Amino acid sequence: MNRKRRAEIDGLIASLREIERELGRQQDILADISSDEEAYRDAIPEGLWESERYLRAEASAEALCTAHDELVTLFDFDSVIASLEEAKQ
Repeated sequence: MNRKRRAEIDGLIASLREIERELGRQQDILADISSDEEAYRDAIPEGLWESERYLRAEASAEALCTAHDELVTLFDFDSVIASLEEAKQ
């Protein structure tokens, strides 16, 4: 592989690392929102657990948890970057 393509791969790796950091920040934000929604749901008195309010809060908490889990598993940056590093050899 020539020097130009190696440099392009290095640039790509740097870009992927920045995307990975940004996704990490977004994961943190989503985790905070999810935690807040769970706390809201958990603060609803037991007598209201069958209410529309509780059911909406429960659905929101579950959807936020699912979204967070999906965001966490969205990309395997380490695997992609390892392959790019291997290609530079």
